[in-house]
Amino acid sequence: MISVVSSKGGKRFMLFKGRFNSEVFITFLRQLIKKAKHKILLIMDNYSPHKTKRVQQWLQRHKDKIKIFFLPPYSPELNPDELLNQDIKTNAVGKHRAANANELRGNVKSHLKKLSSNKIMSFFKHQKTKYAA
Repeated sequence: MISVVSSKGGKRFMLFKGRFNSEVFITFLRQLIKKAKHKILLIMDNYSPHKTKRVQQWLQRHKDKIKIFFLPPYSPELNPDELLNQDIKTNAVGKHRAANANELRGNVKSHLKKLSSNKIMSFFKHQKTKYAA
């Protein structure tokens, strides 16, 4: 899964099979900018697929629609999206043990669709994530 959250309570996510790589990331970025009415300012961690030459070239071609800012290395506490990940692990995975990969996928997708904008906005009220609000 890859996801983004906004301080206004929005969320976008993509579930995928296989390994996360720059191709998966670019597919997600394409989906993000597809219906965007304004330029997207995206705060990301330093995971290596986010920083490949291919991603940088794609971002350069779409610089009028999206700009990425990287968090300092090894700082998940600064990333509001990590709070979404923790919520999913607790509520969609931990409380609903899946019998197989398809059921797990369904549990995660269902949980994300039901997640309220107020809950997402709360991810930006923590001391270390307020900067992104």
